[in-house]
Amino acid sequence: MPSPRSDDADAALAAVEPVLHPAGFALLNAQPPYREQEALQRGSALRAAGHSPELVSAVMTQSRLRARAADKFGEFAAGMLLTPHGLEQATRLPVAALHARRYQRAGISSVADLGCGIGGDAMAMAGLDLEVLAVDRDPVTVAVATVNLRPFPTVAVRLGSAEDHDPTLTEGIWLDPARRTTHGRSRRVHDPEEYEPPLSAVLEMARRLGGYDLPGDPDRLGPLGAKLGPGIDRSALPAQAEVQWLSFHGQVLEATLWCGPLAQPGVSSSALVIDRAGAHQLTGGEEPVPDPEPGALGDHLYEPDGAVIRAGLIGHLARSLEARTLDPTIAYLTSDRRTSTPFARGFTVRDVMPFGMKRLTAYLREHRLGVLEIKKRGTAVEPDELRRSLRPRRFGDESATLILTRIAGEQSVIVASPHREDHAAGTDS
Repeated sequence: MPSPRSDDADAALAAVEPVLHPAGFALLNAQPPYREQEALQRGSALRAAGHSPELVSAVMTQSRLRARAADKFGEFAAGMLLTPHGLEQATRLPVAALHARRYQRAGISSVADLGCGIGGDAMAMAGLDLEVLAVDRDPVTVAVATVNLRPFPTVAVRLGSAEDHDPTLTEGIWLDPARRTTHGRSRRVHDPEEYEPPLSAVLEMARRLGGYDLPGDPDRLGPLGAKLGPGIDRSALPAQAEVQWLSFHGQVLEATLWCGPLAQPGVSSSALVIDRAGAHQLTGGEEPVPDPEPGALGDHLYEPDGAVIRAGLIGHLARSLEARTLDPTIAYLTSDRRTSTPFARGFTVRDVMPFGMKRLTAYLREHRLGVLEIKKRGTAVEPDELRRSLRPRRFGDESATLILTRIAGEQSVIVASPHREDHAAGTDS
């Protein structure tokens, strides 16, 4: 991801520059694990030892960021330099490893990581012995990436822009376009032509990498991968490329464009779901499988993972579950058969009723249901507001999941129990 906004540049430099020097970096690495409740005392002790306020501030900032980064980078975080923006936008190391394997499987030996940020994807590629040219347009970010990538001799870090990059320098390209405005107040952009670089420039780079000036197919795409926003419209992307939506423990993080030999043969869209059991893939070919027809509520309800929904693979999932929809506009599936799948949360249906506060309150009281998970699709009712109105804890200690949705056009409440293998992964939505 390219650099932070220009009005944040001075703050980013102040948080990093003092620890770029050997003495500052050594002081940072000598600190104990960061604990928020001890931060004030630790900072005071460092100042009392004669260290400058600027260095102490940078050391404490980096210690705090390293503690946060452990969630994305594991043990590597303890030796990294970070910026708040760079950490927020960085690819999680397990996800970056999946990106890197695409290049390895395609026989690509050198990759330009354009918009490398703090170096997460470059670390994963170098870990698979790929030669990496890591490029970013922001000098502070380049300095941080240089430190983070120092253990990897196959990586070179350069200051530059994706737009000016020569695609012939490496066999493949990885791109992480900026999806926030860099002028004025920061905001997330959804139009891919507002990305930096815009999607049209990314696709032009893929065509150049594919040798579009050579005889043959002028639409041939070279080995380019690009991390896009998960809300990207599949129709805006080349039909001959694969788009993979990735879900990490229930959160859809990205849509990744895979071009040329990086795309899976015959696959136009795919969903990659990562959970505690590993990574699971559902693929769709050039001919889509239509969504099933609506039908009656069965014994089981399935909530498809967001990656499956965005990839347009509801029909594929429904076929594997022998399921139907409850409403043609809502992505809940139902079946009379219980099936375990990583691509959806499953629930056993206990009851169903039209939505109404009096009726629902009476039902909860009668069945002593006071521990509630509340989910919704296709209704304006908000789970938090409903919980405050119900005050369910007064009803008892029994648990259930309330699913607010439409059935045949009618606002309804389904009372359900999560399938046991799915229960621990559940969250309100």
